[in-house]
Amino acid sequence: MIQMQGDFDVERIRKDFPILGTSMNGKPLVYLDSAATSQKPIQVIDAISNYYKQYNANIHRGIYQISERATSEYIESKEKLAKFINAGEMAEIVYTRNATESINVVALTWGNENVGKGDHILISDMEHHSNIVPWMLLAERKGATLDYIRLNDQNAELDEESLKGQLAKKPKIVAITHASNVLGTINDVKQITRMAHEAGATVLVDGAQSAPHMKVDVRDIDCDFFALSAHKMLGPTGIGALYGKRDILEKTEPLLSGGDMIRSVKHHEHEWNDLPWKFEAGTSDIAGGIGFAAAIDYLSAIGMDNVRNHEMKITKYAIERLSQVGGVKIFGLGQNGIERRCGVVSFKLNGVHPHDVAQIFDSEGIAIRAGHHCAMPLVTETLGEGALSRLSFYIYNKESEVDVAIDAIETVKKTFRV
Repeated sequence: MIQMQGDFDVERIRKDFPILGTSMNGKPLVYLDSAATSQKPIQVIDAISNYYKQYNANIHRGIYQISERATSEYIESKEKLAKFINAGEMAEIVYTRNATESINVVALTWGNENVGKGDHILISDMEHHSNIVPWMLLAERKGATLDYIRLNDQNAELDEESLKGQLAKKPKIVAITHASNVLGTINDVKQITRMAHEAGATVLVDGAQSAPHMKVDVRDIDCDFFALSAHKMLGPTGIGALYGKRDILEKTEPLLSGGDMIRSVKHHEHEWNDLPWKFEAGTSDIAGGIGFAAAIDYLSAIGMDNVRNHEMKITKYAIERLSQVGGVKIFGLGQNGIERRCGVVSFKLNGVHPHDVAQIFDSEGIAIRAGHHCAMPLVTETLGEGALSRLSFYIYNKESEVDVAIDAIETVKKTFRV
């Protein structure tokens, strides 16, 4: 049952998620790893199943009823996403496999066309590998320099002087995470975009950790590209999206070629299709798009302000409880900075490796993430840690699950006698 805006009831929401009624290692499942991937409500599962059962057909090809329905549903999913992030039009929404692929598409198309020898590419110390390696490879290919915005003395937010200093180098592109999957920090991407544009840079925002958890307005941010993944926002795996301003997408050559992205082909000539199809070669992930639309409907019905408020509440509670446990170090902003933090809490228990923490959590039916979180430069170089444990929350989590996690930490401490 989808909750309407203004009526947030976590217990009723939980009933829409079949997996939350299951167990792990004989204990009721407590899922605290939504930053890696979210669980799926029955509405999303049914939407995908109904497509395959009732109108499975290719899109943009068949002049028959079920193909026309599949085409209509797929296009409608793009229209819903465009509205969800306030893109100017559906043509600015390109479907990819995930946020990672979206960033790679920009690096391999726009980047190859616009970045040259001696140019600067600017990212930050808190980026996921997906927003580091594509730019690292582009810099290697083009003879460009990859620069980093450093963190402040508390290793919680970006250092403003570092940002200004790097922008003085006039980078061609600034690629920045909207919200850190390790620290939870929510960056002021609107301000960063304004400053980057004044320096002549194009801006890509990695929204993998923001789009699922807060209201996103790409036109207000004014970024040139925005990347996101469906699987982190209640949707299926294998589909994500790249938002790009129309004028930039129009000028950029597509990465892949073949069917559906072409308007006409002659023996020695071709003409690209209109946006966004120009960037989507071959048969699309039709079921994924339909499932994504159901996820957007679900979040829209709840209301992103409600999503955000719920997560701030549970994140604050988690930090409060963790702060009371001896030997635990919490990374990122504290309780006073909760409005600048998403639902991610990374921590370390002195004397115990995070993998051991996660293993005991697993035995207690609790799913968490342990490791470098695909952010090795941040975790190992900036923070100086080999690995961290991470709790991450979403609409279906409740404070009692935080209590279960705290009890599990006490079990870890007793087991390892720390």
